[in-house]
Amino acid sequence: MKILFINNHGGGFADTIDVAAGTTVRKLFDEKIGGKPADYLIRINRQPASADQLLQENDRVSVTPTKIEGAR
Repeated sequence: MKILFINNHGGGFADTIDVAAGTTVRKLFDEKIGGKPADYLIRINRQPASADQLLQENDRVSVTPTKIEGAR
């Protein structure tokens, strides 16, 4: 199934990607970003998402870091 994945980390990008049915937010995060999810704001269709939430066809997933390197 296709979803829109918006990565606001670093230079950032947005792209439509294919994911398997039954993919959770945590699995997608581990595959695309890695690290600690607590350091990111993860939203699906502009709403906060839980790690075990299943992705659906045409979901819009955005990942934004909450800690910016070099900022105090």
